[in-house]
Amino acid sequence: MEHIVRGVLDFRENVYPERKDLFGALADGQSPEVLFFTCSDSRIDPNLLTGSNPGDLFICRNAGNIIPPHSNETGGMTASIEYAVAVLKVRHIIVCGHTDCGAIKGALDVGALKGLPHVKEWLGHCRSAMEIVRERHNIATDACLDSQYLNEAIEENVLQQVQHLRTHPAVAAKLATHKVQIHGWVYDIKSGEIRCCGQDSLEFKKFDDFYADIINRVRK
Repeated sequence: MEHIVRGVLDFRENVYPERKDLFGALADGQSPEVLFFTCSDSRIDPNLLTGSNPGDLFICRNAGNIIPPHSNETGGMTASIEYAVAVLKVRHIIVCGHTDCGAIKGALDVGALKGLPHVKEWLGHCRSAMEIVRERHNIATDACLDSQYLNEAIEENVLQQVQHLRTHPAVAAKLATHKVQIHGWVYDIKSGEIRCCGQDSLEFKKFDDFYADIINRVRK
């Protein structure tokens, strides 16, 4: 805990004074352009990864970067999506998975989750992704998936969560009027690279290829 306390002291004595104007502007409200979904994994830092400042990202985190399909049962993810899209009017939604994801490891073999009933139930939102991997490789439904399928399952999970996101009424309305765009990402912790897909994509591309137009404008 000492390094956390030391960090707060440094923020209070050095970081905050240097950026006092920014924090002063944020004190009365926020207007983020991006709703960023990612995993609770401690190795993922959305602001560091995107080079963004406080106020730029509306961040939602949970085990497995899961977005439950819309239902009449209110949950934290559902409420956050509705608020970000309908009230904050974000223009982009990023669903960011990552390599070596512990949640997806659990989804590969739910039989190993004995004693973790809430984790098991939560990972049920990944089931369609796991079934797609099984079907693709002709693996029985009740069989656990080997770790060799982990990276494939991580990508498939992002694709499925993107589809779940589209079921939320606020998102569906903005998609229909082209006021919001959904991006699927998989961050490679070891290499620092990101692979991307769009809201209608079934395949991932390299970051530089997916955002080639934006990168060309930025580098001019």
